Amino acid sequence: MGTKTADETGAETGAEATTDQEKVSVTKSADDAPQSATETGTESAAAAGADTDLDAENAENAENAADAEDLEDSEDDADLAGDLAEAEGPSGVGQGAAAVVSAALGLVSLTGGWIGTVAAARETLVGQLQTSSTASVAKQVKEVYGDAWATTALWAGLFALAALLTGVVVLARPAFGAPGKPQAPWIKSVAWAGVALGVIGLLLAVLKYSDALLGVPSTS
Repeated sequence: MGTKTADETGAETGAEATTDQEKVSVTKSADDAPQSATETGTESAAAAGADTDLDAENAENAENAADAEDLEDSEDDADLAGDLAEAEGPSGVGQGAAAVVSAALGLVSLTGGWIGTVAAARETLVGQLQTSSTASVAKQVKEVYGDAWATTALWAGLFALAALLTGVVVLARPAFGAPGKPQAPWIKSVAWAGVALGVIGLLLAVLKYSDALLGVPSTS
């Protein structure tokens, strides 16, 4: 058997040491690899979670912006509707009131009012005071009754004329207002009623005033 020299022994020892170091390095690399993979997965998950939170926040902001825009649009529509209502309100109310007044004046012209009654009574009193007892019967009838009836017809005709003119103004009002604003149907109906009553009352007043209708009876 040969005896190993010191160089051979040192070489073998160095080889064994190198092998052991390589094993330790491989073991450390194997231990470090899962740790790196775990850290990478954790970072990826954290990044994904951050992206999800960012997307949710963006979606919430977009939803809030949409709600705010819808609210502003609703407020604008409400303001516009209020402005239109204010613009149309006074005009519609005034026309409706005038139409009712026209119809009321037409009724007064047909049924009589306290002004016509008082005027007729006053004319009767004046006729009695100005007519002597020695006047003819025809003159007394005319002064006491005929003039009073004519006064009643005159006041009825004035009310009828007022009803007619008021109704015509109401019906013609949309032509001089803002275009595209239709008149309420009930306003037209009441205004036409006032016009019709005014025409009838005016016709009857003219006939009575001229003694063509219910004239003073003859005394001959």
